[in-house]
This record gives sequence, structure tokens and C-alpha cells, in this order.
Amino acid sequence: MIRFSTNKPAEPFLSYPHRFSVAPMMDWTTSECRQFHRLLTHKALLYTEMVTTGALIHGDRARFLRYDPSEHPIALQLGGSDAAELAQCATMAEDWGYDEVNLNAGCPSDRVQNGMIGAILMGHAQLVGDGLKAMRDASGIPVTIKHRIGIDDFDSYEFMRDFVGTTAESGCRTYIVHARKAILQGLSPKENREIPPLDYDRVKRLKTDFPHLNIVINGGLKSHDACLALLRDGLDGVMLGREAYQNPLILQDVDPTYYDSEAPLASQGELVEAYLAWIEAKTAEGTPLKYLARHTLGLFQGQPGARQFRRVLSEGMHKAGASPDLVREALARVRLLETEPMTA
Repeated sequence: MIRFSTNKPAEPFLSYPHRFSVAPMMDWTTSECRQFHRLLTHKALLYTEMVTTGALIHGDRARFLRYDPSEHPIALQLGGSDAAELAQCATMAEDWGYDEVNLNAGCPSDRVQNGMIGAILMGHAQLVGDGLKAMRDASGIPVTIKHRIGIDDFDSYEFMRDFVGTTAESGCRTYIVHARKAILQGLSPKENREIPPLDYDRVKRLKTDFPHLNIVINGGLKSHDACLALLRDGLDGVMLGREAYQNPLILQDVDPTYYDSEAPLASQGELVEAYLAWIEAKTAEGTPLKYLARHTLGLFQGQPGARQFRRVLSEGMHKAGASPDLVREALARVRLLETEPMTA
């Protein structure tokens, strides 16, 4: 059976849980998405969508916290700023078996700003530190934070350094840094992921200034070569967002490349078998096909038949009674690379 090339670096990497992770993304990284990603990587750390503390405390807790056991290792991302509420939700995360709880200090949307959630928190370092400490005191699982390199006119390296220095007094040891500043007024969340320039050097400098912290970088990463270069520069981990979602085959290289472990699947034939088995099992349990298939549209990106695969699924998955037969029809449009290395 043909194995694909892993392009592993010459130097060994530590088996660190944040070595490679998939970013939390609203409306994208649902439980169904994470289960699909698990077909391609067993080792990557996966994140939920951001869940607000209010939704967990006052809403349908099971709806927001449910996940499939196959999703481990999995982290719950929280949105909030009240220390007592964050502590309560961190306890929930531990009780539900999450491997980590993460505080969102990077989302730039107007809606969350009004609730003192997301990137606006970077202007309130002591408040964030109090929240992180409360979360750590309330739970026994790792507490981490995801933030930007700055906000609005507060975008100097010194601003970010002081934010990290102040909040690290809480005992938080893992900082996931989106290497763009957030512009809180005038840009949409989508524009905030694209318009502010990337600055990887600031994140590297942060690791130099805080060698005892785990510094993970996020933002604009599209290839394993780019990720490995950042790890060689001293960063502790990389986090992919849109690329992992829109080109999921990139996840197939994760386990051998970052964790010195065999990939779950060795060929596209095996991938198709696993993919269909998952679709059939979940639809048999009552999950509508549209909630599964929408996360898989980019599966064969760049291959012959990929456009037809997406079209068949997109046009049919929302129809009443859509079944795994639609997926089989879509797969029939793809020319599988059975004799080629299975890479992204």
C-alpha cells in the first residue's frame, strides 16, 4: 500500500498538544465538522465554535457542549469577561470532559464587543487576568487564551507584550496569537481576517520575551512548509483556520508531520470508505445530510472532478430526504488518485 510523503523536518518535534490545531470558527467548527476532521487527523487539537458564558449559563447547555467522543483532543472556546461566569463555565467544560478551555480575546465583531467579549478585552488586561485566574481556580483542565497582536491604535509590540505579561500573572501558560491586529470599528469580522497585515515577527518576539510561555501562531497559514518554518523559528505551535476548512486534505499530513505518528488513512480509496461510513452512520442516527456534507465541500480541492463533487452536494444536500446516495453520486464525479501519494 502506497504511503504519502510526510515532508517531516530533520529535527524532532516534541509531542506537544498545541503543535498543530484547527482554529475555532463560528458556524464552521461544529461537532459534525470536527468529526469529519478526525477522519484525517487523530492528533490535531480541535476547537469548538466560540460559546458565550451567557448561552451556557442561561441557555440549552447540552446543545452547546455536546460532542462525539471521537473528537478528542478537543477544547471549548468561551466568550465572556465576568470572572465568576467564566469560572462557572470552565467547570462545565471540565465536567463535560473537554481537554482544554480557551478564552476568546480576538473576535472583532460589533455584537460581541457590546457584551465585552472578544478582541475588545485586549484593552482590559487586568479584567482578562482575573477571568483567567478564576477559570484556572475553578477547573483542573488547561486554561488558554486566543488574542490578536493589537486593537485599533493600540497596536505596538509593547501593548501586546504588556497584555501578555499582565494576564500571565493568572498562571495561564498558553497564548494563541492571531498575527493581525483587530480594527474594532469600520471593518467586518471577515475584513478583519484579511485587511490588517500579518506580522509574524511580533509573535516570534513574544516567544523570545516570554520563553516560559507556550506561544502558538495563527493567521494566514496555508501550507505545512510555512508552519514548519515558524516552528523552527522557536514557536511552540501553529493553528490553521480557513485553510483547514476549505482544503481539508491538508489535515492528512498532520499526524506524521507534527506528531511522528502514522496518518489515519493511506490512500484516497481508504478516505472514501471512511467518509462514506461516517456519512451513513450519522444519517442513520438522524443527522440531516446537510449538516454533514456542508463541511466536506472542499474535500477534493484541486483534483479532477472536485468542482462537480461540490456542485452535486451543494445542489442536493438541502433537499428533504437527501441521503448518502447523494454523496455516492458526488464521489462518482471525482477521479481518485489511487496510485499517487495522498497529499493536500
